[in-house]
Amino acid sequence: MKVSGIEGFTLIEIMVVVVILGVLGALIVPNIIGRPDEARVTAARSDIQQVGNALELYRLDNGQYPSTDQGLDALVDEPTGYPEARNWNADGYLKRLPEDPWTEPYMYFSEDRTIEVYSFGADRKEGGEGVDADIRLSEL
Repeated sequence: MKVSGIEGFTLIEIMVVVVILGVLGALIVPNIIGRPDEARVTAARSDIQQVGNALELYRLDNGQYPSTDQGLDALVDEPTGYPEARNWNADGYLKRLPEDPWTEPYMYFSEDRTIEVYSFGADRKEGGEGVDADIRLSEL
């Protein structure tokens, strides 16, 4: 009596699969490895947009944005000083302040009803091009 259904792979079949996986890896891996800086820029844009949305909620509740001195901390902890946060949400506006993908805090500036939230990018210096360019809320 012969048991059917159990057969092994030949060495040729295994080698063909290994070659196919190698070719796919050679084509895909460089594309993935070459994009970590672009992924960081995208993450920074997303974080800045989230902070911007939280600032809008803060303004709706309190009538104005936090001052530059109060900073983005006003989104997590009730701020002191001027301008007074009259209707600050007891739950805050963010659970925690994000850092940019280069482990730096996001910068915040407030003046005359305008705000700026930004990161200096990969080079951590003002200006730059490509992944070194500043990422700003006003540009999103």
